[in-house]
Amino acid sequence: MVQKEGERPVAEAWTQAVRHQLDLGRLLPLGGPDDGTWITEQAAVRALGRAAAEIPGVRVETLRIGSAPLEPVSEPAVRPPVSALPPGPLRIEAAFTASLGQPLPQTADQLRSTLLDLAAEALGLTTTTADLRVTDLHEGPETAVRSRTSKGAMKPAPEAAAARSSPPVAGTGPISGSVGELADVAAAVPGVARLTAVLGSHPIKVEHHDDPPGRHIQVQLAVAPGHHPLEVARAVRAALAEAATSETPGPVTAAVLVTETAP
Repeated sequence: MVQKEGERPVAEAWTQAVRHQLDLGRLLPLGGPDDGTWITEQAAVRALGRAAAEIPGVRVETLRIGSAPLEPVSEPAVRPPVSALPPGPLRIEAAFTASLGQPLPQTADQLRSTLLDLAAEALGLTTTTADLRVTDLHEGPETAVRSRTSKGAMKPAPEAAAARSSPPVAGTGPISGSVGELADVAAAVPGVARLTAVLGSHPIKVEHHDDPPGRHIQVQLAVAPGHHPLEVARAVRAALAEAATSETPGPVTAAVLVTETAP
């Protein structure tokens, strides 16, 4: 089969987009059903990896976060991003190597408590358990070993990635007019480092729905250093709802996707 001119760049761009979506991982719920906020697994794993890197003698090989099996989930109060996990308990899964310099149970307990505490307190994830698997034991100075998370740990289920690779249904034009004004409102909220666009081509989109009736705003953003992702997202949602309602009266909902966090 002869490939027509121009088909290869399109195919390569599509492949690149799918790979990018895979790297993002799952879209994890932050907070509870009423918080209307999600975070990419990639962003959450990077934050957890930074904390695990401070544990002497531990090298994290893989780290995944997903829904806890057999636990109830809730219907979110707002429309979630495409393929996002529903609000509910989450499970952390980690594979790591440990130093022979200290007892393995002690190392595992320290890693488990570090991951669970950071996920809940620093991010706002509702994590209930951390399943750990030791892949190897090593010798040498404990402080010489640093954690790392493999890119393979960031890949979500294929069906989720395929769903997110679909083009957005709204907000695909230039950021101007009322959408641009809403983007400015979101970017001005304290704790927002910048708006991002990992899903689709624009960081903010506005959709009009009949069931339930009203407008729905979805925004993607990075959180600045020293700020709590869930608190920032709540402030952004409130600011967007107020701005949209003052411009055009009527029901408005807003959802936030956190794509990056900083120490």
